[in-house]
Amino acid sequence: MLCLKHITLGVFLTMTALANEGVVLLHGLCRTKASMSKMEAALAKDGFIVDNAAYPSRSANIEALSEAAIGNALASPQLAQCTRIHFVTHSLGGILVRSYFSRHRDPRLGRVVMLGPPNQGSEVVDKLGSWWLFQKINGPAGSELGTAKDATPNRLGPVNFELGVIAGDRSINWINSLMIQGRDDGKVSVARTKVDGMKEQLVVHVTHPLLMRNARVIHSTIAFLKSGSFQLQQKP
Repeated sequence: MLCLKHITLGVFLTMTALANEGVVLLHGLCRTKASMSKMEAALAKDGFIVDNAAYPSRSANIEALSEAAIGNALASPQLAQCTRIHFVTHSLGGILVRSYFSRHRDPRLGRVVMLGPPNQGSEVVDKLGSWWLFQKINGPAGSELGTAKDATPNRLGPVNFELGVIAGDRSINWINSLMIQGRDDGKVSVARTKVDGMKEQLVVHVTHPLLMRNARVIHSTIAFLKSGSFQLQQKP
């Protein structure tokens, strides 16, 4: 009975500690908030207050998208009582976070986990970004994600927050992979997910579209948000 009381108290204290911690989820290019639903459920079950943000990823450039999506999320009534707000992003969502916090500061900003972020751009955009069909499908933001020095991801500079990056090294898109140097997830290389100032990188054998639904990725994401490290995770 004594052990049960201690366990119950421990769970209570953990939930209380997380009660003031929020997480903003940002989906990737040409996706919707539904793509982050499995991550959302896991974070909520772990005690976080979760805002699974929706934004029209094909409608504007990166700066405009970041101002609207992140500005609205930080002003959300759902997160109003949170003293700390973390971010979990997929693909383009990570670049929105970098863009927004290169211009703004928020004392509530906690940790950030980026899944498959094109932090140094993608060679796929180098090859296809000028095509009319690519621009039609991916919108203005998609065309900004090349690897050139003046491409948006490479102009944003080092990150100024505690960041963990999860990169995939499994591709089911061999056509895209032919354009990418080194190991890749079908959209971006493992090497190009890195950014100066990041704390850790974890490489998993998962393809780009499925990173946010993978059980190991979800577990690792929660570990980083809680502890600031992927290395402390216990499950495979």
